[in-house]
Amino acid sequence: MRPLASLSEQAREAFRARVSGDPTGAPEWVRDIARVGTGPGWFEPDGVVWRVHGDLSTLVGGVAALLGQGAHPLALAGVQRHSAYREDPWKRLAGTARWLVVSTFGSAELAEREAARVRGMHASVRGSVRGRPYSASDPTLLRWVHLAFTDAFLAAQQGVGSDLAPRFGRGWPDAYVGEWSRAARELGATDLPTTAAELADALAAFRPELEPVPTSLRSFLAAPPGLSPPERLVYRGLSGAAAYLVSPSIADSAGVPGRGAGGAAQLAVTRAQLRLLRRTLGRHSPSEEAARWRLGMGPAPAWARDDAA
Repeated sequence: MRPLASLSEQAREAFRARVSGDPTGAPEWVRDIARVGTGPGWFEPDGVVWRVHGDLSTLVGGVAALLGQGAHPLALAGVQRHSAYREDPWKRLAGTARWLVVSTFGSAELAEREAARVRGMHASVRGSVRGRPYSASDPTLLRWVHLAFTDAFLAAQQGVGSDLAPRFGRGWPDAYVGEWSRAARELGATDLPTTAAELADALAAFRPELEPVPTSLRSFLAAPPGLSPPERLVYRGLSGAAAYLVSPSIADSAGVPGRGAGGAAQLAVTRAQLRLLRRTLGRHSPSEEAARWRLGMGPAPAWARDDAA
């Protein structure tokens, strides 16, 4: 059993290092979730936002969100021209994960500090596409990114994540949409939906502005570079499921079947993959572990015990 436990620990460490962008799996911004502030943050501990963003279905939701966001030409230009996602996609992933987990699990003080950091980064992301100006600080563009993101994470939770209805009731999707809108407002987005139905209508209203996602981006998202053979196998399941979870309002532009177009077999395979990952990785992510320790809801993370030794 010891070699098997060692193998599981190696897999856990490799996964956390990949997603966080830090060899330890707990970069400084994760440790700050434990160290900065003392009380709850923007979202209720163990509430619906914690549970959606703490579920491994976010791995699928992230791919679906990028497909969706890339269908808006101005949002796409902001990413293509102002980030090194092709040269270092995992650094870009870690940057996106940082905003998600800090705003979800951090104290109010830390979440506000992180929002200010992201707003500062957005201030320099501006330009034009075929004569159309874009700015990452534009409330309308921020709204689009939020809509695509929220829809993707909601769909992933419903499609391949754990069932939240027993804990939060059948109306949990509305609660998630409404509560998570706070994070987008802190960045400057306005006119945000507060229910799942409003979210679907808001996405549909953007349809005339969308364009086909470039083939190069679709290929990149289907098979990003730098993955080991086992990682490629897992990622293939994640991206395969994402193709069946993209909003019907976006699917044609994204070049994927989209939600409601079948894919039951693929989703079943991905659910099985995520169950295996949960057993390997443990119940909570390093970010949630840090938050639970800050709030007196759980033991010290391994890195904190090492620091104290």
